[in-house]
Amino acid sequence: MSEPLFDRIALIGIGLIGSSIAQAVRARGLAREIAISTRSPETLARAEELNLGDSYSINAVDAVENADLVILCVPVGAYGAVAKWIAPSLKKGAILTDVGSTKASVVRDVGPHVPDGVNFIPGHPIAGTEHSGPDAGFPTLFENRWCILTPPEGTDPDALARLTKFWEACGSNVDVMDVQHHDLVLAIVSHLPQLIAYNIVGTADDLETVTKSEVIKYSASGFRDFTRLAASDPTMWRDVCLNNKDAILEMLSRFSEDLSALQRAIRWGDGEALFDLFTRTRGIRKSIIEAGQDTDAPDFGRPHGK
Repeated sequence: MSEPLFDRIALIGIGLIGSSIAQAVRARGLAREIAISTRSPETLARAEELNLGDSYSINAVDAVENADLVILCVPVGAYGAVAKWIAPSLKKGAILTDVGSTKASVVRDVGPHVPDGVNFIPGHPIAGTEHSGPDAGFPTLFENRWCILTPPEGTDPDALARLTKFWEACGSNVDVMDVQHHDLVLAIVSHLPQLIAYNIVGTADDLETVTKSEVIKYSASGFRDFTRLAASDPTMWRDVCLNNKDAILEMLSRFSEDLSALQRAIRWGDGEALFDLFTRTRGIRKSIIEAGQDTDAPDFGRPHGK
């Protein structure tokens, strides 16, 4: 068996992503020790029952002590407070990273607290499900998924190489980009679809002329797929919206303009415009399948009759 990449990894937060990292690290022998910290005693106890780590503490300072790799796995809105809390205890030469869906806010909130000699490299594994909590994690979550790293200018190349190797060992493909570009890309491919899903499900819930039982009964016609997204962790997505505000508002504006164009095409019976749009967007779906980011199995691979 090869030598572990890190002696001690500290996970601050142990929800879906933190739990999946812990299990991937354990399964692949990527660290000698996994230290877990979360502010909830119940969640910490559950993580211990699941044997996700080697040490467990409410106090994040205890977890990061002597850790070579520290990963923030809490909602992005809590990053500033957590960074300020753990900063004095971070080991010289350690890598501090995260798993948040926004990156400019991470640089803004965490960067000022990072001590000299600590390698701060924000990251974002683009993987997840609608489930949350330590029970939701699984070791193969990151396989054949992308992880984006956004190293600040002047980042130690060796530290970046080690973190890249870590995510690759977890099964991810790794890309590097600047924080502003990351936030714009994720606003369209992740944040906007999530908001549309929340909005559509909310609209259905508000309808008075269509009953809730009818919405649920006939959901397989398309609505059901929006409900998967709309079941995601509300705390996490509230923080994403507040911390990637500018990029999300820009994409919402673009979407609103395109929606108005679609509305016009339907109103005026412009079948050619509708057909062209639907043909073009169908090609995007084909490209996603060809890239290995989804399956073309019927009904998204779901068992039928369930």
